[in-house]
Amino acid sequence: MSTTGKVSAIIANLVYVEVDGPVGQNEICYIKLGDVNLMAEVIKVIGKYAYVQVFESTSGLKINDTVEFTGHMLEVSLGPGILERNYDGLQNDLDQMDGIFLKRGEYTEALNQEKEYEFTPIASEGDQVSAGAWLGEVKENWVSHKIMVPFKLTGEYTIKSLAKEGSYKVTDTMAILTDKEGQEITVTMIQKWPVKRPIKSYKEKPRPFKLLETGVRTIDSLNPIVEGGTGFIPGPFGSGKTVLQHALSRQAEADIIVIAACGERANEVVEIFKEFPELEDPRTGRKLIERTTIIANTSNMPVAAREASVYTAMTISEYYRSMGLRVMMLADSTSRWAQALREMSNRMEELPGPDAFPMDLSSIISNFYARAGYVYLNNGATGSVTFIGTVSPAGGNLKEPVTENTKKVARCFYALSQQRADSKRYPAIDPIDSYSKYIEYDEFQEYLNENISQNWIDNILKAKNILIRGKEASEQINILGDDGVPIDYHINFWKSEIIDFAILQQDAFDKIDSATPIERQEYMFNKVLNICDFDFEFKNFEEVAGYFKRVINALKQMNYSEYKSENFKKHEKELGQILEERKAEPVSN
Repeated sequence: MSTTGKVSAIIANLVYVEVDGPVGQNEICYIKLGDVNLMAEVIKVIGKYAYVQVFESTSGLKINDTVEFTGHMLEVSLGPGILERNYDGLQNDLDQMDGIFLKRGEYTEALNQEKEYEFTPIASEGDQVSAGAWLGEVKENWVSHKIMVPFKLTGEYTIKSLAKEGSYKVTDTMAILTDKEGQEITVTMIQKWPVKRPIKSYKEKPRPFKLLETGVRTIDSLNPIVEGGTGFIPGPFGSGKTVLQHALSRQAEADIIVIAACGERANEVVEIFKEFPELEDPRTGRKLIERTTIIANTSNMPVAAREASVYTAMTISEYYRSMGLRVMMLADSTSRWAQALREMSNRMEELPGPDAFPMDLSSIISNFYARAGYVYLNNGATGSVTFIGTVSPAGGNLKEPVTENTKKVARCFYALSQQRADSKRYPAIDPIDSYSKYIEYDEFQEYLNENISQNWIDNILKAKNILIRGKEASEQINILGDDGVPIDYHINFWKSEIIDFAILQQDAFDKIDSATPIERQEYMFNKVLNICDFDFEFKNFEEVAGYFKRVINALKQMNYSEYKSENFKKHEKELGQILEERKAEPVSN
């Protein structure tokens, strides 16, 4: 018999329920409001009282209203048909909703239960299988979607029967498994999984460190992220967080994109819904939306839904990772998620931490980021979830709690600069404040040495040193004036500008410059640093700016040209002639 309860107190979206039986943490319940059932999640249990956060407006709710507990946690439906969908945080299909705003108590099926998929078996009858094992596959757009043994099963099972090749609905029986006692388990294409429990269907093994190419030079060349790695993008409003995430979703080496719009402004979410179906996917030549799932926190949903949306997105990401796919999950913005945690914590009158955020904020963020990673599946295949979140600190203050706690766990820090954004230097990632801790790992250094370049790490350190010296020179020039500093200061400044314009900045509207393959990045990176090694001589500071602007223009024209094309070689030759004018030679060691 399921547990029931009565509403005893209402504080906005936090409801105290007096229960008549056992309830569990994160268990789902429904509060009856007339003919409408309001979905809620248990977030705290004390004695006979359960504190639940309601994912709907609680307007009209009264003391003693009936509550029914379901006996299962907040979970998502996993199966073919997730891609191309626009979900809310509770995995309701937004395209099936009526009207502009969501209606209270209106829930939809996450998957199309009438559509048929062509099934091809992978396993055979009599095989021994365990959770996450691949039974067969169907085509979901162009993706090979694996039908797996349910993740909730433990131990070994025997395949008693397996569906033949043919067309099936997601609710059809695809296999019957038997356990050691001979009990039968029916398997369909659909399985459900709690969003706050990581999906585990892999072996614990040392992970490799493989570069994840993003096509964004300021990331790949200076602050690389690895496949299955973590990073975050903090920055003030208007500095380009959302645009950068959109660029990563198009260009990064990933099979599946999962976007959690858990706190974006309404116009930004609309842009995702409108633009993604039209964007060409450079990896496949098809539409980008065909390998994308969007989880959107809609404007009229309470802040509690923001928390659900990030966990829903991560669980879907883990599901596709278990198919041996490379998944990139992007969340914008985790600050809104943290604010939802703060709001519920304050309503429960818990001891507040810095800026009134929960005391365990660091642990919550750490546990979530830890769900990303590179895994070896039980069948020997590999999969990965690379997670990049954004943080929107109030006033651009990077010392606030969400940013500080995220820095402790995310291995890549891409700090967006308001100054760079205002001066239209995009992507506006600050090359000095940003970092990648992956370049400190011996395994990643070995990977770069073997697969890209022996001097890649040295080039990163060298470039950052030039940028720091250029920034120092710029500050001195601004204080003392152009003629108040030695010419060497101007040369140092313009050498840093060469790196900025030729490497750090990219034109997102140019077909060629918008994404740069790693081979081309290595070539241009070496060429730019080689120029910075040259020993230039000038009579006065006026000559310096004019000369280096010509160098920068030649490099930019190379960036806009097809790699190694005739046009590329023409501008490269022009660059050589410009350098020859000054009889510039590398500085001797």
